[in-house]
Amino acid sequence: MNLNQITIPSVNLEKAIHFYETLGLKLIVQSNTHYARFVCPDGTSTFSIQLVDELPSGNGIHIYFECDHLDVYVKELQAKGIEFIEEPKDKPWLWREAHLYDLDRNHLILYYAGENRLNPPWRLKEELN
Repeated sequence: MNLNQITIPSVNLEKAIHFYETLGLKLIVQSNTHYARFVCPDGTSTFSIQLVDELPSGNGIHIYFECDHLDVYVKELQAKGIEFIEEPKDKPWLWREAHLYDLDRNHLILYYAGENRLNPPWRLKEELN
């Protein structure tokens, strides 16, 4: 099994498309005025936005985008006007993360984890058959 895509809600598709293109995602599908899909610049994962009349309430979702050169990338995005609520910071779980919100207040985390993404020191050991 492989994660194909995540779809998030937006109340303004046009502005959301511009925001995610600024982040570096490539628009590959735009259906009328209610749906857009992007491909991530690395790999084959896709990310989509669906127009809604009203955003869900509560804490919502957290979306993680992995970046090899996180600090440089964050500075590039800041130069384009993207605001961060937390600049790159090393976390106790051995990831380096920067946090921001998109225009619909979806919580985005740009991060670098390297080997620790799939193989942290506390990873469960696989049983031998």
